[in-house]
Amino acid sequence: MRKRSAATLIAALVAASLGAGAPNPRAEAAEAGVDLPPPTGVSVGLGVDLDTVTIPELQARMADGSLTSTALTTAYLRRIKAIDPKIHAVLRTDPTALRQAAASDVRHRNGDTRGPLDGIPVLLKDNVNTRDMPTTAGSPALAGSPPDVDAALVTRLRNAGAVILGKTNLSEWANFRAAKPTSGWSAVGGQTNNPYVLDRNPCGSSAGSGAALAASLAQVAIGTETDGSIVCPAGMNGVVGHKPSLGLVSQAGVVPISAEQDTAGPMARNVIDTALTLSVISGTSRPGGLGRPRGSVGPGGPGGLADEMTHSSSLRGKRIGLWRLPSLGPQVDALMTRTAERLRTAGAEVVEVTPPYQQRLAELEFPALLSEFHRDIDAYLATRGGPRNLAELIEFNRTHPAEQTCFAGQELFEQALAAPPTTDPGYRAMRAELKDLSRRSIDETMAAHRLDAIAAPTNPPAWTTDCARGDNDVIPSSTPAAVSGYPTLSVPAGFVDELPVGVLLMAGDHQDAGLLSLGAAVEHRLHAWRAPRYLPTVGLDASR
Repeated sequence: MRKRSAATLIAALVAASLGAGAPNPRAEAAEAGVDLPPPTGVSVGLGVDLDTVTIPELQARMADGSLTSTALTTAYLRRIKAIDPKIHAVLRTDPTALRQAAASDVRHRNGDTRGPLDGIPVLLKDNVNTRDMPTTAGSPALAGSPPDVDAALVTRLRNAGAVILGKTNLSEWANFRAAKPTSGWSAVGGQTNNPYVLDRNPCGSSAGSGAALAASLAQVAIGTETDGSIVCPAGMNGVVGHKPSLGLVSQAGVVPISAEQDTAGPMARNVIDTALTLSVISGTSRPGGLGRPRGSVGPGGPGGLADEMTHSSSLRGKRIGLWRLPSLGPQVDALMTRTAERLRTAGAEVVEVTPPYQQRLAELEFPALLSEFHRDIDAYLATRGGPRNLAELIEFNRTHPAEQTCFAGQELFEQALAAPPTTDPGYRAMRAELKDLSRRSIDETMAAHRLDAIAAPTNPPAWTTDCARGDNDVIPSSTPAAVSGYPTLSVPAGFVDELPVGVLLMAGDHQDAGLLSLGAAVEHRLHAWRAPRYLPTVGLDASR
């Protein structure tokens, strides 16, 4: 995939969305003859459908005075109050949210906006430090005083004028506590439900961020991933999630698992909002002007990228490798077949591939993460009140009944405490082999087939949530890019009955801009999004 600067991509995305209309899944589905349920996100008096409106559309309305950030933020706060009791995705709202929105309104009136996210409500996963709200990682162990300073990405959001709307629930300790955890559960927030079918799981660990976006409780959200924890909740909740290249977004102030794999990333209901959020948290946008990044070009810039963003012809000539993963079930495999045919119809060449070295990656990744978690969580806990290291955290869990209300195990904590230190030669050899094989698995596959990206199913249909059984989540598609530090993007691909399934796109190191461009074209062609109906249950043989 040809590398393209993030600044150029963001400028073209905004220009294309404002000039030609961003992809509208509801309108496109109507044109295609697909019958969708009536919209659920229309806010009375706001004049926009929260389910489908994009950031550029909101900014255009705020620029002409027909919408204020205060009205938008109020609409989301009301929606959280009305909808969140069904799904338990939002742990807390920020009591200063409306003051933040009012300050943005002043900037809009004065023509002094700070960029594409000025006045846009954002939810943060509750392992991202905020100086004025608790940051718990889902555990009562961190539920005391807030951190002393914001995470670096939160500072970027505030400087960009975003409205910090609140914090989302997550799988406690980002699903790195028990051998058989239940995704979306934490002792602080209880169980987050999948908005499409409430007895189904939202996937972890950014479960609350994914479920909140599916229910249109914020315009965008921040998730974090070590392996699958942005893209799986995105796929399983029918939204878009981007795991950036390692190092593109600062991890300072984010509760860690492993510095070798952790990254925060943007989640949204469409690719353009995802890209704009990335531009802010990675520092590629500048204050002043609607989403015009530093060093960017205007509409119709090099390569006609603005046109490419909004027409399915942008897939013409692209070569995409399809990694089928039939282990996710025949219904998912059939959906991938339909996805491949739709991409071919749009002009893409789709060839079947199987990235190598997957068994060896599976053997090595977990032992390496144990050593890294012990190192990195000790360093983080030393900055907070409560347990000061992993040994104290284990003892805390043993003595606090709230930690045992869904599952009692903390086997991963105990194994990490006993794991070799990261100074051990055996550990160093393991991580070196992991890095080498994971990068080769993607690089060699893309080179051998001359690919622009590799595509795979993001997730199976959501399994039923069951504390006694735990998750049913052996999902290998995220691992090569997670271990290598390469970017991935999950885009809605369709449904198995009422349950969303995503298509995961992956590419080479720091090819985030090109991946988002391709993802926008895939999103436009598939137009697979539809609003959740909050069904209490559904019969489905493909998941337990």
